[in-house]
Amino acid sequence: MKSLGRRPEGSRLERLRASRLWTGEAFRNLHPILPGLRDPNTPPPTLREFLCTSDRRVPPGPLPALSPLESWTKPPASGLRVTWLGHSTLLIDIDGLRLLTDPVWGLRASPLRVAGPRRFQPVPVPLRVLPPLDLVLISHDHYDHLDYPTIRQLRRRGMPFVTSLGVGAHLEAWGVPAQQIIELDWWESYTLPDAELTVTATPSQHFSGRTPGSRNSTLWSSLVIRSARHTLFFSGDTGLTTEYQAIRERCGPFDLVMLEVGAFHPAWGDMHLGPENALKALTLLGGGPFLPIHWGTFALGMHAWDQPAETLLQLAPRSAAQLMMPRLGEAAEPAHAERVEPWWREAATRGRPRALGSLVGGTLPKTLPWPLD
Repeated sequence: MKSLGRRPEGSRLERLRASRLWTGEAFRNLHPILPGLRDPNTPPPTLREFLCTSDRRVPPGPLPALSPLESWTKPPASGLRVTWLGHSTLLIDIDGLRLLTDPVWGLRASPLRVAGPRRFQPVPVPLRVLPPLDLVLISHDHYDHLDYPTIRQLRRRGMPFVTSLGVGAHLEAWGVPAQQIIELDWWESYTLPDAELTVTATPSQHFSGRTPGSRNSTLWSSLVIRSARHTLFFSGDTGLTTEYQAIRERCGPFDLVMLEVGAFHPAWGDMHLGPENALKALTLLGGGPFLPIHWGTFALGMHAWDQPAETLLQLAPRSAAQLMMPRLGEAAEPAHAERVEPWWREAATRGRPRALGSLVGGTLPKTLPWPLD
């Protein structure tokens, strides 16, 4: 199946073998696992438990969502605006440039169209009506971050794809021209030509692979995005690591911190943050407006679908965290972040989710201020 991707080979393979993170057979995390992150007495969920979705793992109705199309026609007053489109997919407006992170528009976080975790509801806007993009960022190659049908549509747009070592093999196999693919090792940077924008791959504590036999054959990264006026941190997937302190010292302070909070489990505590450890990571990073990602889209953990949001709502005031939790499709500026309201609770009053083919946020306008591809 083409959705499985392709293993690195040739010059791409030689480059990743030169990385200090390469063991000779696979990539590895460098930092020792902090004590207490993983409960050795708790087994991972079984396949049966994972596939038998309970009512609490899925929202009872569609989450409230907005269409961002009108907002995207106007530049952000502060120069920085972010639109959460679900899970780890965000459209970032930063000083006149547009970036898209871990784009996933597919029905399932899976190589199959008929099986695997199904998204709770559609992305607030169809992929084909996105405005012109300057850069696509991909943290690693797991299915909920790297989506075959999405890349197949994005490949025609002509912008660079910045990702971690080895992930470019998947992109090239799916039709992205090699000259548009930039692969980074940790602490390597890419500067967008003719623009004051630099992306740096930074450490995270996770793993990779799209098949059992390809585990850790590509690298995983967090990403620092720096423009002339703003600096952002995007976690990708990660467990808690004190490497965040080094990231703060080398790249901070941050105008916006985007950290994963969902799909946590006691057996995965070293590979995923969850809400409590996300707040600890935020402290290590030096604080800043905090936008939680990696929740509210797929049932990838055993916890209730809204547990990450409810836990953050309770704990954030105690840690003085500046929490940002915009609705799906809501274009929000960190400089003007308002008090968080538990908008996700509205899902309980909306009945069962509508069919995936419906468009959340209303119908498309008759005309758009940018051409469709």
